[in-house]
Amino acid sequence: MLIRLAALALLAVAPALAAPVPVAPGTGGLAGLVTDADTGDPLIGANIYIPAEQRGAATDIHGRYLILGLPAGRYEVQVSYTGYAFQTYTEVEVVSGQRTTLDAQLSGESLGEVVVEYERPMIQRDAIGAPRVMSGAEMQGRRTPGIAAQRSAAPMSAPAAVGGVMRQQTTRPGGLYPPPTDREGYATIEEAGFKRVTDSPLSTFSIDVDRASYSNVRRFLTDGRLPVVDAVRVEEMVNAFDYGLEGPGRRDQHPFAVSAEITDAPWAPQHRLARISLQGRRIDTEDLPPANLVFLIDVSGSMSAPDKLPLLQRAFRLLVREMRPQDRMALVVYAGASGLVLPPTDGTEKARILEAIDNLRAGGSTAGAAGLRLAYQTAREHFDPHATNRVILATDGDFNVGVSSDAEMQRLVEEERESGVFLSVLGFGTGNVQDAKMETLADHGNGNYAYIDGIREAERVFVREFGGTLFAIAKDVKIQVEFNPAQVAGYRLIGYENRALANEDFADDQKDAGELGAGHTVTALYEIVPRGVEVPTAGVDGLRYQTTPDLTEAAESGEWLPVRLRYKPATGAGTFADASVRLDVPVAGRAVPLARASEATRWAVAVTEASLLLRESEYAPGATWDDALALARGARGADAHGDRAEFVRLIETAAALAATEADRRDRPVALGD
Repeated sequence: MLIRLAALALLAVAPALAAPVPVAPGTGGLAGLVTDADTGDPLIGANIYIPAEQRGAATDIHGRYLILGLPAGRYEVQVSYTGYAFQTYTEVEVVSGQRTTLDAQLSGESLGEVVVEYERPMIQRDAIGAPRVMSGAEMQGRRTPGIAAQRSAAPMSAPAAVGGVMRQQTTRPGGLYPPPTDREGYATIEEAGFKRVTDSPLSTFSIDVDRASYSNVRRFLTDGRLPVVDAVRVEEMVNAFDYGLEGPGRRDQHPFAVSAEITDAPWAPQHRLARISLQGRRIDTEDLPPANLVFLIDVSGSMSAPDKLPLLQRAFRLLVREMRPQDRMALVVYAGASGLVLPPTDGTEKARILEAIDNLRAGGSTAGAAGLRLAYQTAREHFDPHATNRVILATDGDFNVGVSSDAEMQRLVEEERESGVFLSVLGFGTGNVQDAKMETLADHGNGNYAYIDGIREAERVFVREFGGTLFAIAKDVKIQVEFNPAQVAGYRLIGYENRALANEDFADDQKDAGELGAGHTVTALYEIVPRGVEVPTAGVDGLRYQTTPDLTEAAESGEWLPVRLRYKPATGAGTFADASVRLDVPVAGRAVPLARASEATRWAVAVTEASLLLRESEYAPGATWDDALALARGARGADAHGDRAEFVRLIETAAALAATEADRRDRPVALGD
């Protein structure tokens, strides 16, 4: 039902920021807190959306959100959260140079939609970025998200003297806020450099449909911090979005369609970009095969934080709601020991499944290997040849008892995948996220890896993309590109560093590669140096005994490159052909100016440029936040779920943080009296 509430707006005066918040002239901001109307608890990952601007935000782990750069005016603001009534605020006024504070209290779904009409706007009287004096008592004990506080009287390293000036990163005494990433583990990424076509005409890699990096980067930025450089995997950032691409036709023998486009590189005007995309066949949920799932849940002591086991329980409730009668779920837990807390139970007994989920409690050490073995054993004992059989591991990745090295865990999942049981991994939490370990497990377990930073991401993984998350339509999908030396002098693949394959692996059906889920999209971008333009690499010295091979007639075809694909098609639910199928797609024609390129290409380029900036990439010296932001704003499109509007907000946040960080690096800090 529709409930209309007339309410006077309460002024919510938030503490002034320690540094001015950059805003464009003529714009203001919107900020606030979203809580449960009954308990007052903050809601993590609630969605705030402004339809008129096609912009939005998600609340952080404290239930807070911030949207900057809104043109002055009155707006309708929508607040939503899975399991709660959709709430709409009308006539919310944003004033130039000021921040409007809009706090929302959401009630249960039985209320339906709630529309709140304000008699006057909720304006925080402090101008955005205007500092105010805080007393010592007020300062003492206040937490600052994203800043690691030093314990009072704890030893500190001496500051370094640079050019006669003492420099030191300072923190406030007291008010402890633990370093958010002090135990997080990320694999080092060495970006691929440019290659000359005369030396390396072929480029081969495995697809990657994971997007854990995107939600992890979102977590960093929402918490007011730039991400760790190695947390940014460009391909996962790009593949986090729906590009609205056409899938294969009903009679098409291939389970995916391939599209490509050549355009300009905004950070290197003389270079070109080749976008290559695969769009998997979309399958209605009712037409998907049964799912036979074994959830392996980490209930060790490290999972007790609100953004770990409690969030996991809420996320799994969403999945249970999506279960069909033919689907089955089992629950295995591990801490100091492992155990089966729910035997395989079909979708007609949702109350029983929910009860088992709600009864989970965190405590103990982390016997991850024992739990993984029990989960695989359960999946094998109840294997259904007519279903998709999958173990889904939910953890922060902090294995510390039993088999715990990445190599040993990798061997375990490689052995088990031969049984036809795939492994997917869901990462949770902050502070000790073992990203490298979780990615390794999913990669070698023939599954995918997602990082759940809030309930909104859980809804996306388990509800919006239920089919793609659980059901693979092609296995061992590989891409090989041959560059035409008549058109291309050099190239580099942007991202996919840990998916690179040897060229001979392309035709080797024993070589493992990525899986493509129903409805999933895979996009890759190559930066191309056209013939006649200097390749930005030293290359190799000329050969003494041979010259560059002559070009064939095909080189004069006008093609930039042919895209070759190999994959093993699904032959049933969770079964695949032993021999791969090859598909060739030529890419020819003139490069399209970026301004006239397709929306899909422009959005992919915007995400790529922002990701390269977050990585501080040496290969994009001409990239700028302003350019990435302008590209993203111009390519938002319909954006039904607000995902692109959210990313625009993240670019704005990252740009502001990068500017502040650059200023901090250069500013001498006066030491206390």
